[in-house]
Amino acid sequence: MTRDDCLELDRKDPLAAQRAAFALPEDVVYLDGNSLGALPRATLPRLQRVVEYEWGQRLIRAWNEAAWIELPRRVGAKIARLIGASPHEVICADSTSVNLFKVLAAALKLQTARPQVSMRERRVILSERDNFPTDLYVVQGLTDWLGARYELRLVGFNEVTAAIDESVAVVLLTHINFRTGAKHSLSSITYRAQQAGALAIWDLADSAGVVPVDLNAAHVDFAVGCGYKYLNGGPGAPAFLYVADRHQKAFANERFAQPLAGWLGHRAPFDFAADYEPAAGIDRFAVGTPPILALAALECGVDTVLAAGIDALRAKSVQLTELFIRLVEERCDGLGLQLLSPRDAAYRGSQVCYAHPHAWSVMQALIARGVIGDFRAPDILRFGFAPLYVRFADVWDAVEALREVLATGAWDRPEFHPRRLVT
Repeated sequence: MTRDDCLELDRKDPLAAQRAAFALPEDVVYLDGNSLGALPRATLPRLQRVVEYEWGQRLIRAWNEAAWIELPRRVGAKIARLIGASPHEVICADSTSVNLFKVLAAALKLQTARPQVSMRERRVILSERDNFPTDLYVVQGLTDWLGARYELRLVGFNEVTAAIDESVAVVLLTHINFRTGAKHSLSSITYRAQQAGALAIWDLADSAGVVPVDLNAAHVDFAVGCGYKYLNGGPGAPAFLYVADRHQKAFANERFAQPLAGWLGHRAPFDFAADYEPAAGIDRFAVGTPPILALAALECGVDTVLAAGIDALRAKSVQLTELFIRLVEERCDGLGLQLLSPRDAAYRGSQVCYAHPHAWSVMQALIARGVIGDFRAPDILRFGFAPLYVRFADVWDAVEALREVLATGAWDRPEFHPRRLVT
């Protein structure tokens, strides 16, 4: 395999033109879209219009004239097309952590309302030991608030299915493991959970916009996800949440389906009533005033994904990650790298991870050479492949830089050792 071979793959790439939709530095190979997506070129003019005209000229009138108030549902409906949901099942709001708190509380409330379920026995929230920490923190915070009623049980990645029994109230998992890129079987685990009487909550942070997901076909109960990774919504972009239609109907007569009863979750927020009356459907999972600038940017990012199509993105993602693994095996053999991601693409998201005893310093040396990936403690080099803008030649260049850094010991320079606040 040569760099010319990679250039030929780029010439034949049906998604090659999509790269032009992003503002990327010419001297950078960006393999960190699984942490922060690149900037769509459409975002800046969209924000300029929102700031200069809609806000600057129309002022508060823009809530109606520019349909600001509709943005959470409108962007949510677009994301629904990427995750196999109906438009009325998804809304953009808050952060992933806050949304997880809301849907977890809703799931536990739903379980207590089932007459056939004894919550004295069904008190376990089951998750993966290596789940993204914020998800575990949210569970710990909620269970601590509720007292000894529930417990968090953690198992290994491959132990989840076997651990689902009649003591489990909720199974909470991230679809793609953030450290290894390993992909859970969303449909089979959801099926097993529901057969055992549990509810399934999925975090789609590392799959929405790059891995095909069909929540309705899998009969998923609840889901959450972020907007700043493969959806290209920008740093701190609003998150989204999904509540299956059947559960929205089950909550129809409940006053508090979720604990954060804010004014935009009210049936008639501009009546300014003192007493809370929940909105119908997904709107009751809204809380406070939506961040209009951030939602406008997120909509631009989601549009870039919709323009390409999720199946085409997945096909290229597999090609990119396969090529990266192949080239590392060919060119970096014996240089201390250990593949952590599944070798079979069917069990892998759109990232490839390697362990190395000096992973932090190696990554800093790569970044200094213009190859941007990221580090995950304790010893993981993580490379994300956003197929909208990563080229096959970028893969070659990244592996060549990795080979040089490892073979020459360039990572061992003093400036590459100090840890920074954000890794």
